[in-house]
Amino acid sequence: MSLRFILFLTFGLFFGLATQAAKPKTSHPNILLILADDLGYSDLGCYGSEIQTPHLDALAKNGLRFTQFNNTARCWPSRAALLTGYYAQQIHRDALPGQRGGQGARQDWARLLPDFLSPLGYRSYHSGKWHIDGAPLENGFDRSYRINDQDRYFSPRDLFLDDVKLPPVKKGTNYYATVAIADHAIRSLQEHAQQFPDRPFFEYLAFTAPHFPIQALPEDIAKYRDTYRDGWDALRKQRWERMVKMKLLDAKLSPLDPVTVPGWNLSPIEQRERIGSNEVSRAVAWNDLTSEQKKFQAAKMAVHAAMIDRIDREVGRVLDQLRAMNALDNTVIFFLSDNGASAEQIIRGDGHDPSAPIGSAESFLGIGPGWASVANTPLRLYKSWVHEGGIATPLIVHWPSGIKARGQLRKNPGHVIDLAPTILELAGGKKPEQWRGQAIPPAPGLSLVPVLKKDGTVPHDYFWWYHSGNRAIRIGDWKLVSQEEHGPWELYNLARDRSETTDLAAKFPAKARELELAWTKHLEEFRDLAEKDGPVEKAGKKSRKKTSEE
Repeated sequence: MSLRFILFLTFGLFFGLATQAAKPKTSHPNILLILADDLGYSDLGCYGSEIQTPHLDALAKNGLRFTQFNNTARCWPSRAALLTGYYAQQIHRDALPGQRGGQGARQDWARLLPDFLSPLGYRSYHSGKWHIDGAPLENGFDRSYRINDQDRYFSPRDLFLDDVKLPPVKKGTNYYATVAIADHAIRSLQEHAQQFPDRPFFEYLAFTAPHFPIQALPEDIAKYRDTYRDGWDALRKQRWERMVKMKLLDAKLSPLDPVTVPGWNLSPIEQRERIGSNEVSRAVAWNDLTSEQKKFQAAKMAVHAAMIDRIDREVGRVLDQLRAMNALDNTVIFFLSDNGASAEQIIRGDGHDPSAPIGSAESFLGIGPGWASVANTPLRLYKSWVHEGGIATPLIVHWPSGIKARGQLRKNPGHVIDLAPTILELAGGKKPEQWRGQAIPPAPGLSLVPVLKKDGTVPHDYFWWYHSGNRAIRIGDWKLVSQEEHGPWELYNLARDRSETTDLAAKFPAKARELELAWTKHLEEFRDLAEKDGPVEKAGKKSRKKTSEE
């Protein structure tokens, strides 16, 4: 019996696949928060990509696109920040300097959005990746389909329905994670329309794609079989030109970085031994590759594109359900990514079979730094770095009954910490000052509701980053950033140099020092809050074991 059939029975046949419902009688908007995993800044058609994303493009055409929205550069910190409004380091969900791990339990007062939406009458549903401490239902969600196993798109082993563990999906079953995640979201909405038509909903739809391993349905891969034969140099240039024409940014195309890759990647020797001689471990010039390497690399990117294409198709099915419920107009839809595209090249899960078709269940590949540079066009570096390539995300906001603007850009900078207070304000609520008698500290996130009406209306005092030793702070248009724990600081003016190509630290040392002091000041503030309820685990020599969700 397939898992999809089990889920279908669990929710009941009476909901049907085309549930019709009267228009909800609530004045508060529904919220649909869609999060992709390892999607690059330029990976959507409406952000310059060649990948076909018509449903998301339509949301952008009839809504807003943010051009300077940021995440935390990594999966789990972004999810914590997204649903709480705090920087992950404040709430034990990412390590501070001198700490180990950084995936601990949040303080009791660091609640997730559903706990604050429930008193306002909202029902909350979760579908997909979790990667937050605790379980969804104990954190306020009413329904949940949770996939912890991100090593297998066709046969995940670690998954839960309403926090109850499900049997592993057998190989050869008609199952694909992106489709299953959307299936659950649709069934949750159908149940809501049937049983709670007078209440608004919050649906947190967290796809696991396009995170490695790159695995996709064969029919989706076929669409892009020939798309990437010209290579990453040509594709980057084409995307960049479209982005400039769209006025998403006015910045140079950053050069490829042939040196920087994640320290946990397989070595070039290991890649040749376990994957083959056609794998490429660095972002070198496309013309430096052999003809066989070019074929292999083009085939990999076709799978990445297929995974994003499938996300768009499944979003389209969810939108159809909202239309069937007469709920689309009064649903605020947010779409974004948890970090930039990944340059990771590691092998997990069931291993990698070099003889298996690329993108199949038996292959375990990543797009690598060359194609990650395309996904993050025109920005520098990748997931886990806090240069723009690691932290920039597309953000689409669509709400027909609440946003008059259609197809406009929003250049107001923002951060995932801003979405929780934004959603809470849209829901007509305000975060309480206490939780179970314990004071709730002020959160740094700001509501972006004014920006939905007019650009430039929510200035931030600063944005702050720290992850795996990579550091950054942005104040106004100035950004100070460094690689590794004690790497040199680099200074950029993002208004003139979004792609971080001209380091101004030597030219403006006073400005660099000013931002460094501010970064350190906020570091100590975050440390004080993180350690308020007891010391956080200190760093040791033993490296952290990676989980299957990362």
